[in-house]
Amino acid sequence: MPLLPDGSEKGLRSHMEERGVRRRNGLAPAAGEVLRNAPYKRIATEEAWTFPELVKAQVAFFEHGGRADASLGMAGMFAAMPRLQDMLQDLGELRLAHMDEYGIDRQLLLLTAPGVQVLPEREGTAFARMANDLAAEACGRHPDRFSALAAFDPRDVAGSVKEIERAMSTLGLNGAVLNSHFQGHYLDEQAYWPILECLEAMDAALYIHPTAPFNAPHYQYRGFYGALGGFPHDVWVHTMGLIFSGAFDRFPKLRLVIGHLGECLPLHLYRFDWMQNNADGAPGLRGQAEPVVLKETVSSYFRNNIWVTTSGVGYEPAIRFCMEQLGPERVLYAMDYPYQQSSDEVAAYDRMDFSPEHKLMLMQGNAERVFNLPR
Repeated sequence: MPLLPDGSEKGLRSHMEERGVRRRNGLAPAAGEVLRNAPYKRIATEEAWTFPELVKAQVAFFEHGGRADASLGMAGMFAAMPRLQDMLQDLGELRLAHMDEYGIDRQLLLLTAPGVQVLPEREGTAFARMANDLAAEACGRHPDRFSALAAFDPRDVAGSVKEIERAMSTLGLNGAVLNSHFQGHYLDEQAYWPILECLEAMDAALYIHPTAPFNAPHYQYRGFYGALGGFPHDVWVHTMGLIFSGAFDRFPKLRLVIGHLGECLPLHLYRFDWMQNNADGAPGLRGQAEPVVLKETVSSYFRNNIWVTTSGVGYEPAIRFCMEQLGPERVLYAMDYPYQQSSDEVAAYDRMDFSPEHKLMLMQGNAERVFNLPR
């Protein structure tokens, strides 16, 4: 989302109000013809939420020393949009009403960007625990409608491991979510690998969700701060970093999920394989003394360790391409509520010309398997 060249938020807030959020009191363009008796459940797997205490803490930190952090700036901007906050913070009647309107059977709740890792380090894990308790409570109230991923603060490695274990074993959550970089760091750095080890051991899929890029100013200057550029590029770096770090060789059962049809990464698998030796085996990367030599091609990791969701890309040719290249079992439906939602888009999925088997996998079955959801 664009900021003015001087870094102010006025232009960004006005842009958001005028280009979508303002007209979402009913939250959708004119309703499409959603199939109300579809032969599949619609499980939406990238659905955002937050809670008042976290928003308040993010804004307070932004206003008292965190203004250089673009992710915190994004939090401050969203906090000033009351209707958006109503949707994000509601885990009850309002959200369920919108799900019913769009024909969504189950939402997978993801703590929205920028998450807990933008707070002072001493606070992140405590807020992650609070988030996970609230998410678990919502799932307990509506077990047939909500499932949730666990938040964690990767800057606190030991605390993250403990919280992921608690969330999976005690709270019954369905994986973990990280809002990409944390002050320019990524999980490909080996200091954070105990978190990956824990995720694999707990059979917990990791969803990497976008946030504002660490090197945000040149994106802001051109209006590409959010979904047009900064968001997908940051997840691109995180995903490719994990591959080239050797993380999937070290943790071969680790499951990674990324949204927006893989942030266009599946389009480049041929080129990634062709150019793999540019980084594969290069010394000194990530400050490591020994070079990392991958056991497989880049495309192999996409077809064995990575799943993509369709959040924000209800476009049949692109979805079909990902199914063909990655496998129909590796593509999951998502809406991206409340940032992007439309009954027209849901209706478009109903009209997509996939086989009944693949449509069932896309809308329901793949999500149930990847996130260990109730069936």
